[in-house]
Amino acid sequence: MKTLQFREAIQEAMSEEMRRDESVYLMGEEVAEYNGAYKASKGMLDEFGPERVIDTPISELGFAGIGVGSAMIGNRPIIEFMTFNFALVGIDQIINNAAKIRQMSGGQFNCPIVFRGPTASAGQLAATHSQAFESWYANCPGLKVVVPSNPKDAKGLLKAAIRDNDPVIFMESEQMYGDKGEVPEGEFTIPLGVADLRREGTDVTIVSFGKIIKEADKAAEELAKENISVEIIDLRTVKPLDYEAVLNSVKKTNRLVILEEAWPFGNVATEITYHVQANAFDYLDAPIVKINTADTPAPYSPVLLAEWLPNHEDVVKAVKKVLYKL
Repeated sequence: MKTLQFREAIQEAMSEEMRRDESVYLMGEEVAEYNGAYKASKGMLDEFGPERVIDTPISELGFAGIGVGSAMIGNRPIIEFMTFNFALVGIDQIINNAAKIRQMSGGQFNCPIVFRGPTASAGQLAATHSQAFESWYANCPGLKVVVPSNPKDAKGLLKAAIRDNDPVIFMESEQMYGDKGEVPEGEFTIPLGVADLRREGTDVTIVSFGKIIKEADKAAEELAKENISVEIIDLRTVKPLDYEAVLNSVKKTNRLVILEEAWPFGNVATEITYHVQANAFDYLDAPIVKINTADTPAPYSPVLLAEWLPNHEDVVKAVKKVLYKL
């Protein structure tokens, strides 16, 4: 094992796949000369040249469309958005072309493309730069949605995403790029659609993904001091979602809390809640609790932002609620 920052794990995954397959290339704003807005493509221009590490104008619709077209004729593009908030400008290409082209062409065209970049809040970036769109993209048939929470998963899942023959939405976090973690030496991938049992426990299951899962970790440590044993499932992939891992955990603990950095209406937590009540209702000893952001745009004020965003104290309260300890 070696220790890498999250951004280094992303860079390694892309570089290894570009060495392995000449059809893989990277395109986006500032990915080349500037080494990436978050330095996640550092050194790649020097190694692969301007034909495979391509700086673009500020035109997400344009370079997303170029990526989709090139994927249809045999390339495997990685399209970087400086933030997924900016992907809204190119969402027509993602939803109406990348996600649908295999079906609309009767299977004549695949679209092996990865759209990647940071998602959700990253401090005081205000309402238009702090949005989590995982459930939006997961709602669209034809797209796979990946949200890693650590450097190891970032590298293994990104390599798998680049090799996948379907379009993959790969969502990171500006606040995780500097995170360090152990990453295996040598070649490895992590299959899409397989959750990770992050922490074993017996009393309550917490399901989460992405950077907000750190709040679940903090809560679990705090609850352990009160002899409350928490099991944490890291989804890693939102679509396809590993329902089996969630159901198996709930059947063991009999209680479920879902932590997600997203608005409360119609999100990933809502989907999981439906499946658990439909397939493990008799195992539940308490109603499911889901923790989300407030149902407002993200505020700029640091005081309001702290209230808007879920934290470990909210998780502790939710766990005690399903244990009837409040």
